[in-house]
Formats: sequence, structure tokens, C-alpha cells
Amino acid sequence: MNTLYKARLVKILVLTVFILMFFPRIHGQEELGVYEKLDQFVEDGIVFTDENFNQVDIKDAVKMPTIISMVYYECPGICTPLMNGLVDVMNKSDLLLNKDYQVFTISFSHLEKTVLAQNKKKTYANLIKKGEVNQGWCFFTGDSLTIDRFLDNIGYQIKQEGAEYIHPATILVLSPGGKITRYLHGTYFLPFDFKMAVVEAGMEKSGPTITKVLNFCYSYDAEGKKYVFNATKVSGIVILLAALGLLSFLVVTGNQKRKPKLS
Repeated sequence: MNTLYKARLVKILVLTVFILMFFPRIHGQEELGVYEKLDQFVEDGIVFTDENFNQVDIKDAVKMPTIISMVYYECPGICTPLMNGLVDVMNKSDLLLNKDYQVFTISFSHLEKTVLAQNKKKTYANLIKKGEVNQGWCFFTGDSLTIDRFLDNIGYQIKQEGAEYIHPATILVLSPGGKITRYLHGTYFLPFDFKMAVVEAGMEKSGPTITKVLNFCYSYDAEGKKYVFNATKVSGIVILLAALGLLSFLVVTGNQKRKPKLS
């Protein structure tokens, strides 16, 4: 294989990678999901309204390891499984709400108001079996500017489509000092992962995310109200791997052809 041919193959491979990386932007799509900001702190002055109509600065309200669940209260899709999964792991854990940790559920819809937050709290308060719910689990609403600022602060990218939102299913954990220490993805959480996230947050220690496959390989279908297989991303990876394999094969076979034959 001559040098010119190799150079052409490299150019083709580079072009393939470029197309795969920028394909969503070429089609005007936004990159949605969670862009983790471990070890960054919640900003001062981000004020939401809790279910009792109190104005609360989120950073000031963090007094212990804190679970943040970003939802919207009238979500017809993934928010309910996310919240149910959170309740399930809270009940399975040997940690106690409002003693070992607290939970903040925040709506990212500026159209949702305090009455909705109150109703959601009543619903989930009846499901919690361990700990004290009244002070331990707060439900918040806010205006669009506050919501956008907070979402950007924690690396959470969503998209509104009509009255609904396309968004990931993720909770995050803050240390008592307001530092982002962990992201837990999906709608089901293992008690061990949950406990370690809370305990390490209490020590101001951040930890890497282990389970990110769901968010990478699946996207939320606003019409079907569920996560669906993201063919574009996965097929792109397959094409990239195939291109790399082809390049390696051609380079190896080219080198073998140049080897002198033994007489």
C-alpha cells in the first residue's frame, strides 16, 4: 500500500468521524442530556419557591447530603418512574430522610406553580416509610430565568416541545457544602449506590458515574412517552468502528504484500 493511498484512507476516516460528531447539529438538533459538573458548586442566589410559598436559596438550604431530582410535575412520561424509583431506594436504604440526607425535587417548567408542588408532596409523603418527610423532602417551583440558570449550573440540558419536555432521567447528589458529588442515571437505583453516594457526599467526596449506557444509547420519545433506542448514535459508533477496522485491515494487508517472499 503506497503512501498516497494511506493518506486517502486517513482523510476518509477523519471525514467519517467529523460527520458523526456533527450530524445532530447539521440537522438542527440539540444535544440533550446531562453534562456532568462534578466538584462544581451550586451558585449563590438561585431562589426557588417551596411548597409552603417560602422563597428559598437552594445553596443556603443544603444542610446535609442532598438529592436533587429534576422533573416537571405534570410529566406524562419518565418523571413518574424516576420519582417512584427514588422512593423505592429511599425505602430500601437504611439511611433516614432528614437525618442522613434530604431531597429537593425541582420542577423545570416555569408554568407549574406551588399548588402542584403541594399536591406532589402529599402524594409522595404517603409513600415514604423511613425518616421525616415534612422537612426532609421539599418540592420547588420557579420562574424561567431561575430554572435556566440552575439547569446550566448543574449541567442538565432539556428541550421544550409544546407543553411537554424532552429530558433525561437523572438525579444528582450535593455535599453539605453545596458541591456536586455524584450523578445517578436512570429510573432504578441500587441501594448500595444510593448509600455510597450519600455517605461520600457527606465527606465532600465526589465519585464517577458508572451507569451511563441508558442515557447514551436511548433517547426520550416525546410522542411515545418512553425511552427508545437511539439508532443514530449507535449506528454512528458501528460505522466508526467498521471504518477503523477496515483501515487497520488495509494497512496490515498492505504491509504483508511488501514483505519479501522466502525462497
